[in-house]
Amino acid sequence: MAFSLAHQVGTLRGTPMVMVETGSAVRADPHSAPVSVWKPQAVDRRFRIQIGAGQAEIETAPAACPGGSTALLGLSAARDSPVVPEVAQLPEAEVREHLGGGGAVKGVPVFVMMPLDTVRPGGGLNRRKAMNASLMALKNTGVEGVMVDVWWGMVEKERPGEYDWRGYDEFMEMASRIGLKVQAVMSFHQCGGNVGDSVTIPLPNWVLEEMEKDPDLAYTDQWGRRNPEYLSLGCDALPVLKGRSPVQCYADFMRAFRHRFSHLIGSTIIEIQVGMGPAGELRYPSYPESDGTWKFPGIGAFQCYDKYMLNNLKTAAEAAGKTEWGHGGPSDAGGYNNWPEDTAFFRHDGGWNGAYGEFFLSWYSQMLLDHGERIVSSATSVFDSAGVKISVKVAGIHWHYATRSHAPELTAGYYNTRYRDGYLPIARMLGRHGAVFNFTCVEMRDGEQPGEAACQPEELVRQVAAAAREAGVELAGENALPRYDETAHEQIVKAAAGDSEKMAAFTYLRMGPDLFHPDNWRRFVAFVKTMAEDRGGSVDRCREMVEREAELSVHATVPLGEEAAAALTCA
Repeated sequence: MAFSLAHQVGTLRGTPMVMVETGSAVRADPHSAPVSVWKPQAVDRRFRIQIGAGQAEIETAPAACPGGSTALLGLSAARDSPVVPEVAQLPEAEVREHLGGGGAVKGVPVFVMMPLDTVRPGGGLNRRKAMNASLMALKNTGVEGVMVDVWWGMVEKERPGEYDWRGYDEFMEMASRIGLKVQAVMSFHQCGGNVGDSVTIPLPNWVLEEMEKDPDLAYTDQWGRRNPEYLSLGCDALPVLKGRSPVQCYADFMRAFRHRFSHLIGSTIIEIQVGMGPAGELRYPSYPESDGTWKFPGIGAFQCYDKYMLNNLKTAAEAAGKTEWGHGGPSDAGGYNNWPEDTAFFRHDGGWNGAYGEFFLSWYSQMLLDHGERIVSSATSVFDSAGVKISVKVAGIHWHYATRSHAPELTAGYYNTRYRDGYLPIARMLGRHGAVFNFTCVEMRDGEQPGEAACQPEELVRQVAAAAREAGVELAGENALPRYDETAHEQIVKAAAGDSEKMAAFTYLRMGPDLFHPDNWRRFVAFVKTMAEDRGGSVDRCREMVEREAELSVHATVPLGEEAAAALTCA
């Protein structure tokens, strides 16, 4: 999940973009800061970039600058700039190490999220040429792989049990050829309506037809507003989709995926992230942005008013001997854009901390946990012995975290308050199935947030890390917002290193033209190099050496980054 808040993203100074073709001369940008020069020597300055194991290599060369010096990969030359070793004169193995593929990552492997519309409806890749150039550029930074959404609404679009994998066939083969690993997201949610959603991909047509017949298949709030992003978990086990239950449909989809890509699973496809709610996250759609329903930092609203959820609540209330508690959620919890102190239920001494509040919040959060357990159990069964990791994404709901009630987390289904740890039960559930706990907002700092919203993303990340550690599950991370500045990168590196255990992986949001902007690209390449460092070893490498190697990696990947930028711009 992500929030496009101006106060959370630093302004990045732009420079003109240089567009080149691989192997062609690169013109120096006169506005770039002087970084390094090469001494002119009568040598063949071409060097090879390895695309993947056993694959062809690309030859490229720096261009001659006026005055006889050579501009290193598009960087301007200056007499007083520091000199770095020439990549062309390094041993071949060392060149390849600086360009990625030089051995296993010692630190935290970095993946990059692909665009939401990587595969187009009807099959095929969007911007095929740009995609190929972009993936090659990512590979040669040392990036471990990419994450791609596999949309239920696109693959099983027209009829149940009929799957169209054509676009994904092409993408997986391209990633395999280039030598990138793939985190495949089983995206059982709608694309569109959340921050960062640049395209609209609804649920399958035949599912929407069933939702028209039975609107209670959709999550519903107390005002009767239906949310079509994801099927209500209240009907998880009921045969409401043409004779199958939603969980059966999810399992069948994953089984078809495994059959289709069996030749790549465990080698190229090394992780399956299982979507469990809106934006692919294990949560309720409590803060929908479409049509302005919710705006940051509103507390959101409970999503338990479809007939299936209400029937379950009624049963739970009767079992507790409190039938009066079975008619719905708290009536004094306010609306989507209220703040905790605006409501009787969420204020510091509100009903959330009373007997009814404990009953309702326990039921509401347990329903979400049971939903997660059903789907992750199906996933581990389908991919048993396939050699892939199973992961689940949990939202980083950091606003109003400093209050007692943690209202936005409660409406989303995380029973986390000042007096209760809501993430340890999730971690333990994932631990029972050996799944990875994937968490967002890793790049955020407390001081970047508006003080009145009581945000504490850093403390939230620490709490989740502690829960994962106690439950013995692997923790992975993502950034919630597109960030290309060094402040965000430093925060990610710090969080990924952990207090005692480093993250299993980090996935960077997102690949696109902004990433390949020259300034952003240089910072990103250095960030990947830094993440690759083993920061938990007994001997710390000096910062100067790390920065020197990062700079060399930047120089060596600029041509591919510029080619990717040019291809994306022209696509």
